[in-house]
Amino acid sequence: MVLKNQYSQNWQALVGGILAAALLLLSFSSFVIINPGQAGVISILGKARDGALLEGIHIKPPLISTVDIYDLTVQKFEVPAQSSTKDLQDLSASFAINFRLDPIKVVEIRRKQGTLQNIVSKIIAPQTQESFKVAAARRTVEEAITKREELKQDFDTALGDRLDKYGIIILDTSVVDLAFSPEFSKAVEEKQIAEQRAQRAVYVAQEAEQEAQADINRAKGRAEAQRLLAETLRAQGGQLVLQKEAIEAWRQGGSQMPNVLVMSGDSNRSVPFLFNLGNFQQPSTP
Repeated sequence: MVLKNQYSQNWQALVGGILAAALLLLSFSSFVIINPGQAGVISILGKARDGALLEGIHIKPPLISTVDIYDLTVQKFEVPAQSSTKDLQDLSASFAINFRLDPIKVVEIRRKQGTLQNIVSKIIAPQTQESFKVAAARRTVEEAITKREELKQDFDTALGDRLDKYGIIILDTSVVDLAFSPEFSKAVEEKQIAEQRAQRAVYVAQEAEQEAQADINRAKGRAEAQRLLAETLRAQGGQLVLQKEAIEAWRQGGSQMPNVLVMSGDSNRSVPFLFNLGNFQQPSTP
């Protein structure tokens, strides 16, 4: 009888322990903690409930409910895209896209897109492709090179409008790579070389024109000097010309500075030599 009572007590203690553990487990499963930068969507018997669970502690029905956690912080994915330009040239690019989920639309995202991987592969990737087609079709391939910032702005506008309705907020995009067909790349290189040569030719022509203008200015200066000299000589009645010629002859080999200048063909006519000897130096006798 004693053994029977002891066995019954042990069994009751075991059942009580199991029930206590079950209650403890149920109590823990009745709460969910949402950390900062997260949002949760609670589903009861497979049906998502309206209203996202934001950071904090929340009560949920045990056993029959699940909570899907979504990261609301900035996400970054690199997405490739291909398109044709306005002049039918092949153009490919790779975009780094920074985005985050709209916490107000997390429940809708859970119902329609599911996981973050689905959001990227089924929403962001195809919409990136379509947005790039819109931006590339507005310009030629050369404009895509020279006006890359405008290309990016058109792409950002198109992508933002397309993803907003899915609860995806685009924060920033950047063009990681922009590639062209080999034929076009070669044509661009040849054009750049030709432009450099043309710019060099223009520079050489401008330099020659400036040099020619300098020669003209120098010639004008010499002509003006000669004109002034001629006017001075005419004012002196030719006397300065004769004295200048005498000085030149003296410098070329004369040993003594003349006192008078005899006029050629007329020995009776002479002109005094009027120069200040202090301004001249008699040539040294070898």
